[in-house]
Amino acid sequence: MLLTDSGDRRTEVVRAIRTVTGLSLWNSKLLLAGAPVEIEAAGWFEDAVEAARTLEDAGARTTLLCDCCGRTIRRGAFPLTSLPCTKPSPLETCWASGLPSAT
Repeated sequence: MLLTDSGDRRTEVVRAIRTVTGLSLWNSKLLLAGAPVEIEAAGWFEDAVEAARTLEDAGARTTLLCDCCGRTIRRGAFPLTSLPCTKPSPLETCWASGLPSAT
């Protein structure tokens, strides 16, 4: 997930970053100061969506990125594009090309 902007409520966004990442207050402020910055959401795509929602509820702007190919993913829109993934990873792992199969 890409944190693109803090919006007007920086204090609330810092708190949300701490909630999502587990970082200290100092490191959360540094992360926000470096926006746009990629934030790794542990777990599956659903976890990244929930983390993005938490940050957006605090006033931040976020963009979801496919771990496989780096393309932007719109929530609820699958597949993102009919074009195949350009990475050597199996197509089943690319969220942008379609819902990955559960293995």
